[in-house]
Amino acid sequence: MNPKVDAVINKAKKWQAEYKKLRTIVLNCKLTEELKWGVPCYTHLGKNIVLIHGFKEYCALLFMKGSLLKDDRGILIRQTDNVQAGRQIRFTDVREIAKMESTLKAYIREAIEIEKAGLKVNYKEVTEYKIPKEFQDRLDKTPSLKKSFNALTPGRQRAYLLYFSAPKQSKTRESRIEKYVQKILKGKGLNDF
Repeated sequence: MNPKVDAVINKAKKWQAEYKKLRTIVLNCKLTEELKWGVPCYTHLGKNIVLIHGFKEYCALLFMKGSLLKDDRGILIRQTDNVQAGRQIRFTDVREIAKMESTLKAYIREAIEIEKAGLKVNYKEVTEYKIPKEFQDRLDKTPSLKKSFNALTPGRQRAYLLYFSAPKQSKTRESRIEKYVQKILKGKGLNDF
């Protein structure tokens, strides 16, 4: 047990009992407990396997390569259409977790085996994402912006494309693009400081 995780769980205003039960189950699968992204994360030989996190309406186990799990029981949830690898199992009550203990352990063991086998998630290529017309126009008009955008990592490019594409109105898309032009020119990602 990691003392940093103790602190996070003990401070939790919601889902504390659920976190404790999930933690016990995961630790029984012989994973190493760490604190990453401010939440309990469980690893095998340094590779992320599963994490525990909470939201307003539920808490969840998030399998980092959940898209590779068989999911015979049909319990894995893809958070949004843009999530490619991770899958959640959601809970609203500690009794649900207790009832599913053996299933959860089986899913965790499968996730460990996937990592041991070195299996990789096939991520969508950046070129498969639609570039909003407003951003394409800006890239065409500003060669330095196009060069800087193309120099970003695929993950940073993907984040910008998803963010710029989200609004329904062209005016809002243009506003978002304008706000981040300088950041792109500096080689920074959407969430970089």
